[in-house]
Amino acid sequence: MQNNFEPTYQVIETKKKIIAELKKAAKKADHIYLAPDPDREGEAIAWHVADEIAAKGKTVHRVLFNDLTEHTILEAISHPLALNFNKYEAQQTRRILDRLVGYQISPLLWEKVKRGLSAGRVQSVAVRIICDREAEINRFVPEEYWNLTASLEGSNPPPFEARLHKINGKKARVVNETQSAELVESLHRSPFIVGKVERKETKRSPSPPFTTSKLQQEASRKLGFSAKKTMSVAQRLYEGVELGEEGSVGLITYMRTDSVRIAEEALKDARRLIGENYGPDYLPAKPRAFRNTGTAQDAHEAIRPSSMAYRPQDIKARLSNDQFRLYQLIWNRFVASQMNPAVFDQTTIDITAGACMFRAQGSVMTFPGFTIVYTEGKEDNGNGEEGEFGRILPALQENESLKLLALKPEQKFTQPPPRFTEATLVRELEENGIGRPSTYAAILSTIQDREYARLEKQRFYPTDLGVLVTDLLVKNFPRELDVAFTASLESMLDKIEEGEIKRLDTLKEFYLPFAEELNKAKAQMRNVKRQETPTDMTCEKCGSPMVIKWGRNGEFLACSNYPACKNTQNVTRDDEGKVRPAEPQTVETDIACDKCGRPMAVKQGRFGAFLGCTGYPECKNIVNVRKDENGAVTPVKEEVSDIACSACGRPMLVKRGKFGPFLGCSGYPECKNITRTGKDGSGAAKTNPPELTDTLCDQCGRPMAIKRGRFGPFLGCSGYPECKNIVKIKSGA
Repeated sequence: MQNNFEPTYQVIETKKKIIAELKKAAKKADHIYLAPDPDREGEAIAWHVADEIAAKGKTVHRVLFNDLTEHTILEAISHPLALNFNKYEAQQTRRILDRLVGYQISPLLWEKVKRGLSAGRVQSVAVRIICDREAEINRFVPEEYWNLTASLEGSNPPPFEARLHKINGKKARVVNETQSAELVESLHRSPFIVGKVERKETKRSPSPPFTTSKLQQEASRKLGFSAKKTMSVAQRLYEGVELGEEGSVGLITYMRTDSVRIAEEALKDARRLIGENYGPDYLPAKPRAFRNTGTAQDAHEAIRPSSMAYRPQDIKARLSNDQFRLYQLIWNRFVASQMNPAVFDQTTIDITAGACMFRAQGSVMTFPGFTIVYTEGKEDNGNGEEGEFGRILPALQENESLKLLALKPEQKFTQPPPRFTEATLVRELEENGIGRPSTYAAILSTIQDREYARLEKQRFYPTDLGVLVTDLLVKNFPRELDVAFTASLESMLDKIEEGEIKRLDTLKEFYLPFAEELNKAKAQMRNVKRQETPTDMTCEKCGSPMVIKWGRNGEFLACSNYPACKNTQNVTRDDEGKVRPAEPQTVETDIACDKCGRPMAVKQGRFGAFLGCTGYPECKNIVNVRKDENGAVTPVKEEVSDIACSACGRPMLVKRGKFGPFLGCSGYPECKNITRTGKDGSGAAKTNPPELTDTLCDQCGRPMAIKRGRFGPFLGCSGYPECKNIVKIKSGA
């Protein structure tokens, strides 16, 4: 609570030149126009820029526009606003809250679990949601049930199927094969009579244009894009794409929004396009208006094309494949949102048979409406059951007798709730009020980068590390890990923006109980680093008892006689949760070793999967691999560069190591020369020459160069490898 949580800011070294140029330009101007993004973060940038360039005494204008087109920009400059202090305060509050949590819990995790971990006010709650779902799946006990389907024929074709719906007037519940068999036997003796026939016209209205979360969900379902990729491609479409003689054109409106509002001019353009291209039957009598949710900020519009003049197919040649697909998705959704509903004839037939009632439903489209342009994607529920759409039922009369063609009993089991996809996790966060449109993609990336969750076959699985950290945080910071509490903080930020409450009051209200939890956790949180769980297993090398420890890759077995004996083993847990030594994971492939011809096998190493020769230890050839979304591995071939080895003259190979790509001599192991690498504008490998300094080597007199190693930057002689002199760089130097 020092200085009432007032943050201090420093200009990043690499941005000092830009700030100096802005200051110089501001001195010559009477009016200053600031136009960062139209959201809280953009508002904060505007305030910081105004502060840095000493804009006092100048007239400062805030310019807001929702798309980067000439008309919109000129209109915004013609009608500038004042800086929004409340919006700035809301962003500052969020930033300070995130740092209060992250900067104080993360070091605690370093101390108790391992270095490099992080906690976050929103990130940790997202991981908890994934872990809670996994626990729910593990607790789930499948229950048997049986479906019963009757194939029937009436006086008019075609034959059709009806599903058992009720028994004795109550919802049908057939729980085992015996009950199913008894029903089948009795039904074969019962007449099937049409009880009620209901035909009605139903309409399906289009979805509103995209918000950020809905765009991320739909791009995941339809295009297979991650949330991060969706936002990256959308950013490019918003900032502008070169369209030949027209130059750079911003194709979509601002892509961080939770509003479904549409500007009046855009509605007119969309309706004009629909009328001209699809006809009056597809155009509603008046524009469609969609209602925002209670938590939507409505600072700017929904995501839509910035102009209807740029049809996706017309500019396809100017876009990358990803840009075209996302732009087309946004275009189609927006156009469809202003079209007439799809119309269906829906038929429901109830059939009585003894104490049972069967139901058949069919739905046939009579007018496609908006669906000729766009239909929203749906999550696969995994039940494999056919829907009613497109099923044509015969014309039947009430009290008509039907002929039973067959009765098909089918055993089923209830299914656990599905694991989250990127789309459903974004939806879960949005529905619970966790995070904001600008944060979803970053949250999903961070929880994977920190190895708290992994995405496998497009589903999120919590890692052992994620479960461990979540368990520790829930026990020690129950308030901060509570979904409802995190959502309430988002509401408080909204109230700060609206001027209803103050930043300082909000921070004090949060921090006082948080500080108490933090002090208690420092003393009481379980120290996983030092924890050793005894087992009944003995060390195969020295006979000492083995203990379970926690390391960077999760649980492992270690000899209790460490450091005298450093034997370790990977572990697995059986169905009862008991720890057992893991069998070495080697899966033989049909890939031949390029050195000895024997088959290569997929093995697990410290840094993940790799291909190793089955002829080991005679042949020690290994090859890095890449895993696709289905877990299949393919060898990663080393790219031959056109750079010659400075030590022996042979070609250098582009390789990947723990710290990224590097150039290694193709003559390895005879020549072990390596150098850091980057890529030029065409994507070809290039060397990254070290930055020379004015400091001379005290051993050979050549210039010293700034190099980077495992523990950060250092000075190394430019005469390496002839001279291997190195000097540590002191902090602050």
